[in-house]
Amino acid sequence: MKIGEVAARSGLSVKTIRFYCDEGLIHPIERSDGGYRLFDASVFEELHLIRTLKAMEIPLQEIAQILEARRSGVCTCDSIKGTITAKAGEIEQKIVALRSLQVELHTLLERWQDCGGIKSAPAAASRGTTP
Repeated sequence: MKIGEVAARSGLSVKTIRFYCDEGLIHPIERSDGGYRLFDASVFEELHLIRTLKAMEIPLQEIAQILEARRSGVCTCDSIKGTITAKAGEIEQKIVALRSLQVELHTLLERWQDCGGIKSAPAAASRGTTP
């Protein structure tokens, strides 16, 4: 498959796929006589893994290492599992912090009291125009 077909089927842009190639994350199986990058179906599994790891904010350098280890048959399960566990912990902490903030905001709104100051006039009235 040419890069355009990979892009269309994966939902990524051609530019993104070229970037991943340039960064060594994915590798075309060969080049056509015209110089086009050609890929086989295994590229979709790798692109899915890249998306997943990027969503966990794993740096591209680490993603490249994971992909290379995977391609070579070296098991990186413990490393990936540790990374996922750590990321899940970070997300849980963010959720707790956001829930706390949400409670604080709702409490602030429930206790809200008007300051008694002058209310701003509607836009039309402040410009001296009538509707």
